[in-house]
Amino acid sequence: MMTETIPIFPLKLVAFPGEQLNLHIFEPRYRQLVTDIDQADGRFGISVYMDKLMPLGAEVKLKEISKVYDDGRMDIKTTVNRVYEMIRFENPFQDRLYAGGEVVLFENDFQVTKSAHAEFVFYLKEFFRLVDYQVEILIEAVNTFTFAHKIGLTLEQEYELLKHRRESDRTIFLINHLAKVIPVLREVEKAKEKIKMNGHFKNLDPLEF
Repeated sequence: MMTETIPIFPLKLVAFPGEQLNLHIFEPRYRQLVTDIDQADGRFGISVYMDKLMPLGAEVKLKEISKVYDDGRMDIKTTVNRVYEMIRFENPFQDRLYAGGEVVLFENDFQVTKSAHAEFVFYLKEFFRLVDYQVEILIEAVNTFTFAHKIGLTLEQEYELLKHRRESDRTIFLINHLAKVIPVLREVEKAKEKIKMNGHFKNLDPLEF
């Protein structure tokens, strides 16, 4: 098992592989972290923090420092690469202000059957139709991480998704989630239509009794 030691940035969010993540950096320790990685290979880790620091997180690569403010704050753009499991946490890390951790990095697995993927995309499109969210879904390009922040998952559910190593397992997880949410959204849609009808003349069929 190969491990690496990288700077760690704990955040109350889940970062998914492929995501373009923009961050506003204001704490002195993380301003130091960004400065250090900008002079190195640009990599650091975002570890999920819920009630405590969780073992899973994601390796992130600095793309650019977009802006540096007069007081030292920064806006940065990053790309999320791979999921990791942290096996050792060091805070502070060596002589730095920020933390570091020894992590095991996992390769991204996006292998899934065509039928399962097609079912997932069907549910995804129906979800976005019901919430009236206009987005182009390219079947060949979409995976379970692509819209994971936009389908009503809680932080705990997003972390659960991160636990699944295989795309096939993540697909099942999200299909089950969407299959529960969509009927609720359909009922809301029906309720909206009923509300729109209030005050309108109704054409009622005669009853025979």
